[in-house]
Amino acid sequence: MELVRFDGAYAGTVAGWAASVEETRWWCSRDEVTPETVAGWVAQPDTEAYGLVEAGELVAFGELWVEEDEAEAELARLIVAPGHRGRGLGRRFVSLLTREALRRKPAVCLRVNPANTRALRCYAAVGFRAVPQEQADEWNRDQPEAYVWLCHESAA
Repeated sequence: MELVRFDGAYAGTVAGWAASVEETRWWCSRDEVTPETVAGWVAQPDTEAYGLVEAGELVAFGELWVEEDEAEAELARLIVAPGHRGRGLGRRFVSLLTREALRRKPAVCLRVNPANTRALRCYAAVGFRAVPQEQADEWNRDQPEAYVWLCHESAA
């Protein structure tokens, strides 16, 4: 398995990975994702998109948000291809992205829809822990919903 920079060529593939509106909301807080949506994400400043490739096939997608004026990096929009779920690839992918983020920032955080229990278990398994409720409330102040905010234990 290899972590690679995602250039947008497979935006159509990634856009089709969420199997339902609910899963799409859990993934990116939207009702629908098109190839143009994914390509737009990849082109945003301060966004580094990555893929996990196994035997020449893209099996996971996610982003690393690294802003100059922020103390932490944020992992975002993480998803594993439907046919590859349940094999530990999510944990491997999150571990590799976290390692990449920690090369540049002292802390790595992410946000999760509270109903996405599978993702919460994955992140806990690789060392992410909930931030104090007061901090989560502050970070959720301008968000479209109340997320569960997690930071990697290396920041503790």
